[in-house]
Amino acid sequence: MTKWLLIVGGFTLSAGIATAHAHPHVWITATSELVYGPDGAFTGVRHAWAFDDMFSTYALQGIETKQKGVYTREDLAPLAQTNVESLKEFAYFTFAKVAGKKQKFGEPVDYYLSHTDGVLTLHFFLPLKAPVKSPELAVEVFDPTYFIDFTFADKDPVKLAGAPAGCAIHFQRPTDGSATAQRMSEDNFLSGDNSNYGAMFANKIEVKCP
Repeated sequence: MTKWLLIVGGFTLSAGIATAHAHPHVWITATSELVYGPDGAFTGVRHAWAFDDMFSTYALQGIETKQKGVYTREDLAPLAQTNVESLKEFAYFTFAKVAGKKQKFGEPVDYYLSHTDGVLTLHFFLPLKAPVKSPELAVEVFDPTYFIDFTFADKDPVKLAGAPAGCAIHFQRPTDGSATAQRMSEDNFLSGDNSNYGAMFANKIEVKCP
């Protein structure tokens, strides 16, 4: 089992304990770009996900490098491939709607891992299967199970790339759902349908164009 699946997929196998406590086990600091084509159509999302120190240290175990403590893009290429392939099962934690209709993403491209100051960051472009033109767009980033916590960077969390003139972006961070989580007992989690519990922690991006 891959390192990503050991943590994310392993949670699926032991959901009884992890879900009952309803708190994250992996933390990601994210930045994203919504990318548009020359014709003004939305083409996809470019993500950069920086993992927490603990996950970064764990994921690097066993990776051989020419210089101790220095991980090049080439050293990390197999792990990057493993990560993006594993993400497919979880819909890449990225959900888009245009005019209320769900959009489908293709498989990530231009993906790689970087390592800076002990932190692993996964970079990838998530293309729509079919680019779409619309004056309104909604994108959400979250883990439905809330096993992974996505917190967007304080500075420039979301950008538009190549968007038509006059497009405006609105970014909404998740509300604090901790009080709700505390009120929900373990029995609620184990017997109820909590498969989309993490939606209350969704990072919501809206774009409106003239």
